[in-house]
Amino acid sequence: MGSEPAGAVPYDVRIAEGPADLAACFAVREQVFVVEQRVPADIEYDAYDAGAVHVLAITADGLPLGTGRLLYGAAAAAKTGGDPAVGSLGRLAVGREARGLGVGAALVRAIEDAAGERGLSAVDLHAQTHALGFYERLGYAAYGPEFPDAGIPHRAMRRAL
Repeated sequence: MGSEPAGAVPYDVRIAEGPADLAACFAVREQVFVVEQRVPADIEYDAYDAGAVHVLAITADGLPLGTGRLLYGAAAAAKTGGDPAVGSLGRLAVGREARGLGVGAALVRAIEDAAGERGLSAVDLHAQTHALGFYERLGYAAYGPEFPDAGIPHRAMRRAL
């Protein structure tokens, strides 16, 4: 699936395949979470990465713009209260140069598509509280109390597919 926001270079959003795509996903996460938000690298990268579906937004010349991941099955059940029909969207990150261009929304929709293809009925996520409005505009509803994750306030959110 491709996209071309006004005033920006065209980009493609796709499932990451192979080591180069995965390295591009991790490079965006490194910049956004580890460098900008000061999340310790040892908690940013976890055992769930190996079995996750990673989604990548990338320009035609190979510049990674954003990424996110979908956990499903047992990995997601551990994060979503045990429901195997619910996927877990996480590690959504958009590089500074691509913010406000629709990249984040395109990544969320691609993750939802991947969840639907795996027979999931809903997607859960843990949103940083400053991003609640972004996810609400995409149809997610917050539930439960605010909680810290890596020292950053979060809320759980869910959207039925």
